[in-house]
Amino acid sequence: MEKYPVTHKGYDLMNAELKQLKSVDRPAIIQAIAEARAHGDLSENAEYSAAKEKQSFIEGRINELEARISRADVIDIKLLSNDTVKFGATVKLVDEDDGNITYQIVGELEADIKQNKISITAPIARALINKKVGDTVEVKTPKGGKEYEVMAIDYV
Repeated sequence: MEKYPVTHKGYDLMNAELKQLKSVDRPAIIQAIAEARAHGDLSENAEYSAAKEKQSFIEGRINELEARISRADVIDIKLLSNDTVKFGATVKLVDEDDGNITYQIVGELEADIKQNKISITAPIARALINKKVGDTVEVKTPKGGKEYEVMAIDYV
């Protein structure tokens, strides 16, 4: 089974969500299903159908998180701290079109562009690996090539 790199924070977030699903959400939906069953005919019971659908989602998410956690290779990014970009680095970039942007390079399992966390397999992350402050990288994007300058590197 292939292991995937993940930060301590990402690992802790996955475990917290799993705990919430197992100890709070799962028992609550079981109770909701029991209450909906008590209302009678299940074939026309919208509450029962909605509760079963939610249960299916919860069980699927639990399975997904358990699989992710079992494949996680937790990396302590503070041990990687130095002056070059590596896994876990928070990198401040500047380019002429978008101005300043900050990304944290994380594993595929915790990537979330809304939180500016990009996967180590993303083209921009691959281009940044081993770069130093002041280096310029060129990244091919769907809109064409973009050039970024590394302004700061931090391991938080």
